[in-house]
Formats: sequence, structure tokens, C-alpha cells
Amino acid sequence: MKICIVSDSHDRSAPLVEAIVEAQAAGAQAVIHCGDLIGVNTLRASLKLGIPIHAVHGNNIGDVASLYRTMAKSNGLFTYYGHEAVLELGGRRIFVTHMPHHAQAFACTGDYDLVCHGHSHKAHVDIQPDVKGGKCWLVNPGSVAGIDAPGVKAIPTWILGDLEKMNFEIRTLQQWGEQVS
Repeated sequence: MKICIVSDSHDRSAPLVEAIVEAQAAGAQAVIHCGDLIGVNTLRASLKLGIPIHAVHGNNIGDVASLYRTMAKSNGLFTYYGHEAVLELGGRRIFVTHMPHHAQAFACTGDYDLVCHGHSHKAHVDIQPDVKGGKCWLVNPGSVAGIDAPGVKAIPTWILGDLEKMNFEIRTLQQWGEQVS
């Protein structure tokens, strides 16, 4: 199963839609949003694409009540979990949070195959050793809105993940670059 992992859209709908469209074209069957979605308007066009979206809060929470109302009306296409989520997709256990320090801590538990987070706006894909002698993938898709990370040019990023192969590729939206920062 392939998935689209995004974060930090910060009320910018167009690059979020573009990342999801690209991911769907590559075979993605679900979207994980690692926080700082902000508002319902950011999500409306993405929901029309018909792919399930799983999202958590960030530190810029936005209108939580509207997000929960949208979830209730989405016929299962949008699930808003609050601060963190535990998912099972493609036979893999996935933990989703916004904050990097929470992500690293949960990656160390040995309870998850993949831990996703956002916040820093800087994309990375790492393998974290766990306390059980195994490993966990720890990924941050950066900012799909292309908002600057310290020392990084403002180019929107997201991750295409393959849960069968456990392969995670950082992708960019070049056309959105400086326009959305």
C-alpha cells in the first residue's frame, strides 16, 4: 500500500491538493497529515479527490470544532484524531504526531513500523533503533506549503511511502516554490 505523507499546510489548499494528486497518480491510497492543517477551507478541495485523509493537530491548531464537524460529514474520507494517532494501514502500525520529540520517543518503543511527524518544516527520512532491538522508520514530510525551515529554501515537500517495501521518498512541488512561502 502506498501513502502520501504531508504536514504543515498552514491554510494553503493548492499545494496540499497538488501533493495528493501526485501521490494518487503514483498509487497512494491514503493521506497522513502530520499537523498544522489549520482550517477546513484548506481541506475542502482535497476531500473532493476521494482519498482517505488521516490528520492530527499541530501547534497551530486552527478551528478544531469545524474540523470535527467536517469529519462527521465526510463519510469516512477524513479522520481527525487530535494530538496523535495510531493507525494500521497496509498491515503496518503507524504513529502520527506533530512534534519531533514525541515522534522520536514513540519510534524508540518498538511498537510501530513507522512514526510520522512535522513541525520543523524540514523533510527527513531516518531509521530509529528501538528498545526491542528492532528499528522504526521516522519520517517528517517537511512543509507541503513550502514554508521556510531554518536554512532551507522554501520548496514544498511531501513523502510518498510504500508500506509493503517500507520505502519513503521525499518529493517536491517545484511549481509552488517561492509562491507559497
